Amino acid sequence: MAKKGSASTEKKSADKKGKSKSSGADDGNGKAESKSGLKAATAVNVRHILCEKHSKATEALQKIQEGQAFNKVAQEYSEDKAKAGGSLGWMVRGSMVGAFQDVAFALTPSTVDKPLISGLVKTNFGYHIIMVEGRR
Repeated sequence: MAKKGSASTEKKSADKKGKSKSSGADDGNGKAESKSGLKAATAVNVRHILCEKHSKATEALQKIQEGQAFNKVAQEYSEDKAKAGGSLGWMVRGSMVGAFQDVAFALTPSTVDKPLISGLVKTNFGYHIIMVEGRR
């Protein structure tokens, strides 16, 4: 008889585990939370610094890590035609290249003065340093 009782107890605890996993991962709109705890977004307000050469991108990354503002470093180092300070504006899923998009949607929003940045992200355009200012 002890086996019967423990089997039903195991089933109940398995049911509870299953429910807790799904309740935290879906907000009811079909949008799942990412592993980092960020709610899923359909768009991000993104800035980047793009350098063709790894050495130049590494130098830009070091400047940001030393405390310089992201937008100032972007103006000095970025080689693309992004608006002032590396701003690309609001970008939706599917409008960015794969690795860039994956990193952009995984970043926590921050400010240019205290940016939370990616490491170097390699795409067919070169090396990017990415930061996100907003999610929606």
